[in-house]
Amino acid sequence: MGFSGGGSFSTGPKMNVTPLIDVLLVLIIVFMVVVIEQRPTGLQTEIPQPNPKASSIPPPQRTIVIQIHHAKVGAEHVQVMVNEEAVEWDRLRERLRDIFAIRVERIAYVEADNDIDFQDVADVIAIARIAGVDRVGLLTEDGKHLPMAG
Repeated sequence: MGFSGGGSFSTGPKMNVTPLIDVLLVLIIVFMVVVIEQRPTGLQTEIPQPNPKASSIPPPQRTIVIQIHHAKVGAEHVQVMVNEEAVEWDRLRERLRDIFAIRVERIAYVEADNDIDFQDVADVIAIARIAGVDRVGLLTEDGKHLPMAG
């Protein structure tokens, strides 16, 4: 008498996948090493060095102050100065245009003596606006500035 099992037993050949996995892992490592060795290195660059002559040049003044004074005490003639540099009335617009041509921040302050007519101050503000100044502020006697006109 023979015993028969309830299930079917497969007596055929079985595939052993362990050596295939080992081969796959070795191939992955080889490809990773090859890719790392072939990685582009990029371009060689040099960092710019500061110019020793450039440090002797003072940086431009950030604050532009337009001063309005009497040329002489009791005189009727009004003198205009831009950051302590005397400027003729006729050349004020050109001088301001030259100053603000390379500036990103286009702000100027106007400072005047107490006895200067406001018409002269208004003329300076108008010339500054025509020359490209975006915002004009007024300085008080103690050096503080009033709110700016846009």
